Amino acid sequence: MKWFAIKIIFLLSLVMFVSYSLGEGGVLKVMAPFPQDTLTRIVVVGDTGTGERAYRPGFMAVQKAMRKKNADVLLHLGDFVYQPEFFPTSCPDRYIKEIKETLSDPYPVKLFVAGDNDLPPRKWKPKASGCWEKIDPLHSGFDHPGSDSKEGTRVVGNAFIGVINNYPWEDPTPWLKPRIEEAREKGMWIILAVHEPALTTAWYLDKRNTVLRQLNALKPDIVLSGNQHSYERFHPIGPVEEGLFKITKSGSGKYERGDGTMHIVSGGGGATFKPFADLQNHEKGTAPKDVFDALAKRALMNHFITLDVSRDKLEGTVWRVCVSDDPEDDLDPRWKAKKDFWQSIPLECDGKPEGVDVYEKFEIVTKSRKPYLVNPELTTP
Repeated sequence: MKWFAIKIIFLLSLVMFVSYSLGEGGVLKVMAPFPQDTLTRIVVVGDTGTGERAYRPGFMAVQKAMRKKNADVLLHLGDFVYQPEFFPTSCPDRYIKEIKETLSDPYPVKLFVAGDNDLPPRKWKPKASGCWEKIDPLHSGFDHPGSDSKEGTRVVGNAFIGVINNYPWEDPTPWLKPRIEEAREKGMWIILAVHEPALTTAWYLDKRNTVLRQLNALKPDIVLSGNQHSYERFHPIGPVEEGLFKITKSGSGKYERGDGTMHIVSGGGGATFKPFADLQNHEKGTAPKDVFDALAKRALMNHFITLDVSRDKLEGTVWRVCVSDDPEDDLDPRWKAKKDFWQSIPLECDGKPEGVDVYEKFEIVTKSRKPYLVNPELTTP
């Protein structure tokens, strides 16, 4: 009876305290049921097919399928235009019109990464389109810019999206780290986008002590890139220390937040496919064993990704887009299609019917939940 009486007194006191606090305009700081999730859908694509050097049927099928996903945000990973001639002196308006109609107007928010093919031509990139100055006004811009006009951050729903410029590459830590820390404190998912991948098995360049180390030190949940005309997803990778990194593998594609940073290459928006270096038996361009150990999936295919971002889960779906060859045209989805190596290198859509279907799914879930305010808009005086 004694303990029962104590419990009754405690409960009555708690009710009186809550009534007083709310009546005085205070805030009750207790664990409470989580509010209904806000779901943000981001559609991701890279290396699309505007221009004569790309595979137009692939681009047309990809952009048509993307629009049906009713995304809140389009995140384009760069390389919009593939002009045919060396050192082009202008950017024809027909390219910009198509980008506006297919990759800008259909989406409430659109964020664009500048690719090397979008910038003015240089000796090392003589067919670059020089179209960026016309493309740039077509995207939504940033909440806060970065170190230059080509990079910055934007918050959409539960997602914090950071766009980083590759040209030239500069460590983004000084301007980006404080924003990431603030967003992480609010429980947002951290998604970074850059044109050139920090990690790839397509054509390997060792960036583990530069770009990979700098990006992973920021501890984003996902880093998205294009440039390589393929799809690659790596298992989450931890911070890089003296060139070494820890990998968290999952055969199911399900991970917990904090396992590391998932790097994804998505360059299948319409550009012609370039075969992986190891499939060409090109030793210099082949990635080392530890990079292959981190690789979860890869394919040569037209594709795009949807990211469904809620409070406690980031769910990714990779959509394979297969296009039937038209015998009446001479278009080919393969880069330098007459090369002998193509005889032994398959495309993901070989033998599959035309259409759009799921290639793979992956997800990252939060490990725990934190207490929050019943009314987060109010503050205690």
